[in-house]
Amino acid sequence: MNGMKVLQKSFLILTGIFFFFVRAGAQTSFPTVSYTQDFEESNPSHYEIIVSNDGQGTYSSNGQLSEKAEPADVAPVQFSISTKVRDQIFDLAKRAKYFDGKVDSGRSNIANTGTKTLTYKDAKRNTKATYNYSPMPAIADLTSVFQNLSTTLEFGRRLIFFHKYQRLALDDELKRMDEMRRDTMLGDVTAIAPILRDIANDQKVMNVSRSRALRLLATVDLAGK
Repeated sequence: MNGMKVLQKSFLILTGIFFFFVRAGAQTSFPTVSYTQDFEESNPSHYEIIVSNDGQGTYSSNGQLSEKAEPADVAPVQFSISTKVRDQIFDLAKRAKYFDGKVDSGRSNIANTGTKTLTYKDAKRNTKATYNYSPMPAIADLTSVFQNLSTTLEFGRRLIFFHKYQRLALDDELKRMDEMRRDTMLGDVTAIAPILRDIANDQKVMNVSRSRALRLLATVDLAGK
């Protein structure tokens, strides 16, 4: 096992620690909305996000930590999102009739952007829809919410790794994250707030990186919970 694989294994353990939130009950006791995407040409090529209506979520991804690294093992991590985003997800699911029925456009002249599946589960329903592209506004909006949330969570995975093994790489990663936030390409920063807080409080990290982490944390406060 080479050094990078060892680091990746250690990273997976750390990810579980930083993302873990104590759940009030089993996830299956809450209504959930999940999103799965498979697209070989992207990084990650596979990921799944499950969000329950208590604001807690689970993320599984095979995203690479760097261009030279091999795809990571799919290991679920837990996170928390803001009330605003949670409400948005469940409102869009309702508007999309909980994915009961066909949502794909069925058009063959649309570029393949990956196989996407939305699933809704509660005590009475267990419905899902698979699509490449959907003309339904609620489905399109929900797809964007989950894709942007995945972007945020991938930043979180890399930040954990860099904080542990490559502190000098933190500044570029945080800078890129802030740029994507300004371009509205980033999902709910609340999901990785514990990681940003840990970086901001670490005196071994460069001050410029700690300041960037604090600025990103300030957006969580502005968004509210």
